[in-house]
Amino acid sequence: MSITRLLTIALFACAATPALAAPQDFAFAVIGHAQGSTDGAALLQKSIAETDTDNLAFVVVNGVKSPTEACDDGLYAQRREIVSHAQNGVIMSLAASDWLNCNARGQKTSTTERLTQVREQFHTGEFSLGASKLPLLRQSLTAKFRSYAENTRWEVGNVLFATINLPAANNHFLLDGGRNNEFEDRLIANRNWLQHLFAFAALKKVGAIVFFADGNLFSTPPRRSFFRTQRDGFSEIRRSFSDFSGRFPGRVLMVHGDVASGKAPPRILWTGNVGVVGVGERWLKVVVDDHLPQLFAVADADGERR
Repeated sequence: MSITRLLTIALFACAATPALAAPQDFAFAVIGHAQGSTDGAALLQKSIAETDTDNLAFVVVNGVKSPTEACDDGLYAQRREIVSHAQNGVIMSLAASDWLNCNARGQKTSTTERLTQVREQFHTGEFSLGASKLPLLRQSLTAKFRSYAENTRWEVGNVLFATINLPAANNHFLLDGGRNNEFEDRLIANRNWLQHLFAFAALKKVGAIVFFADGNLFSTPPRRSFFRTQRDGFSEIRRSFSDFSGRFPGRVLMVHGDVASGKAPPRILWTGNVGVVGVGERWLKVVVDDHLPQLFAVADADGERR
């Protein structure tokens, strides 16, 4: 390992936030963004209200709007206001629908400008949003990756949690040549982020790592069309993820938001020590319990686990 990498790991370790004390078992929730023509504000408000009544360590919000809603300052401010009134600590996970393929209603803002707007509105500060404040550490503390504040980590008990920017829809890989600067730069940042997280987990001897992302790393690669080859935009980062998780002694859970509406109730699918589960429009509750064989279980609102 290079001296630069060692210094990076040391910097993050020194800046580590203390783990939040937690009972032997605890639960967290993940709220998915609206799909299609669903009213994004109404769905977010309903999900926040429902999670407020539950006993949760924190809530992760994967995206704040549907793909068909406009990307404007007013909408972002409205969604920020909804999230800020949550009773639980809320951590934002960046979704493609927040900044890609926006119905901008005549606006001429670029994709980069929209991404900057979302980062400034939802991915700043040293603590979570909502009434309960969880200490957070962002990748943007490292000068080389100061743009990637959406990549965030925190701890509860003996579990490390982290968001990672992986947009749904093939990880925002564009087939048109010369237009993949965002994808390529983010790939470098995400590889560094994974390296840091697994190194930190080994240093702290945590029992598990939970990732939150918009896209599903393990989704079926896009098919080839008659005229052009479809490239798997997740292939490189999936390789890095599999390499790190394969050497990690504990459980690794990936919670993604790339789920079509109307699907069957979610379950965690395990392959070795890696589990994958998706969250759709309906919010998802995950229980962490040392007595469970796999440590994690999805729970219904009435507490039934599966």
